[in-house]
Amino acid sequence: MTAAENPVQPRRLYRRTVDRDTPQKWGSPLTYFIALLLIAVCIAPVLYIVVGGFRTNSQITTSPAGLPNPWVFSNYLGVLSTTTFWGEFANSVIVALVSTAGVVVLGVAVSYVIARYDFKLKGAMYSLFAAGLMFPLVIAITPLYIMVKDLGLIDNLFGVIIPQIAFGLPTTVIILVPFLRAIPNELEEAASIDGASRLGFFFRMAIPLSIPGVVTVAILAFIGSWNNYVLPLYILNSQSNFTLPLGVQAFSSQYSADTAKILAFTSLAMLPALIFFSIFQKRIVGGLTGAVKG
Repeated sequence: MTAAENPVQPRRLYRRTVDRDTPQKWGSPLTYFIALLLIAVCIAPVLYIVVGGFRTNSQITTSPAGLPNPWVFSNYLGVLSTTTFWGEFANSVIVALVSTAGVVVLGVAVSYVIARYDFKLKGAMYSLFAAGLMFPLVIAITPLYIMVKDLGLIDNLFGVIIPQIAFGLPTTVIILVPFLRAIPNELEEAASIDGASRLGFFFRMAIPLSIPGVVTVAILAFIGSWNNYVLPLYILNSQSNFTLPLGVQAFSSQYSADTAKILAFTSLAMLPALIFFSIFQKRIVGGLTGAVKG
């Protein structure tokens, strides 16, 4: 069919051309000003810490808000050359990876049962996980410490990992249940006709279709574990088991007079989480959007 015989096609082409040529309208200047102000408030402390690590103590004392002149790299090199930093870095990586794996595996399993199965107290179970969002770790730290102590996990990395998994499950379930519930029942029926069991459908269909949500909860669990300070503070006693947030505190106490070196250590401790979040921030937004739509 030619363009003359199909009048819809020229109209569509014309409409696309008009949309392309139409200038985009800018929003209100006040909106942009407020957005830039909020961005500056969030980024300024981070930039101050990172840039401050490239300065000397005299530069910080003379001009607290100034730029390095000259740039000094010895602070960062001094921190990176210590075995203490790398030991605490390794502890943080172990705790974050194991906690993330536990949250994802258990969260996907629980969310699948709540989303795809019908049983008594199903609504109560989902409400229980939802209520967990309103129960912060700080409130439960005393009974949690007693429980960890009774398990013999004081000054043990698993004394931090297990509670982090438990407190990470509510967010995971709330995000993943809509993803798994949105999978059409017809798809599961077709898979059943083809001979797939419920576990087969779970591994072959449900999980691949829920990858955006799974990636989102994994990122949130990793960042939350990496930045956790209160729980390691109560559970870990020896510096050989410290994670980086505790390492920052210990380093600040040891080098209280060396502000520049403290800033360098702090920036190195927080940079992995910032880089990780920056790389996967679109995944987080996409996963949360899918959860809301579901």
